[in-house]
Amino acid sequence: MTEYQANQIREMREQGIGYRSIGLTIGLSRDVVRNFCKTRGLAGFGSVLTKNIQEQVMLGKACLYCGKEISQPKTGRPKKFCSDYCRRTWWRGHPERIQKKDSALYTMTCTRCGRSFLSYGNKTRKYCSHECYIKARFWEVEDENSETASACNQ
Repeated sequence: MTEYQANQIREMREQGIGYRSIGLTIGLSRDVVRNFCKTRGLAGFGSVLTKNIQEQVMLGKACLYCGKEISQPKTGRPKKFCSDYCRRTWWRGHPERIQKKDSALYTMTCTRCGRSFLSYGNKTRKYCSHECYIKARFWEVEDENSETASACNQ
């Protein structure tokens, strides 16, 4: 089973869809889907499971991504995710929820190509892309060396 299929099973199961329907949609057997769900705490009736997971997430007792139970620390900020993997995966899937400050946006000009670009949180950035950085760092040095070598040969 691929990671993509595992994510699909998790999402469909949280919507209350049954094992057989998930298996037919994804192309896996019902037993594979059922075993996957049992090992990750997604077993039981679909409608009850959906309400239970949503309630647990709202109370802060379950992971936003996978729905696993979270043990909250006694002090500090409450956890939203059970692991770094779940946190990164959830934020990668929800970029619109990231609260970016307008004061951290800087309009810069690329030192290599001269294009204008936006830099978030880094006011010392020089290049608009990795490609421009590589060309400025390595290719232009090679071009200068080849020009001097050709001038010496003449």
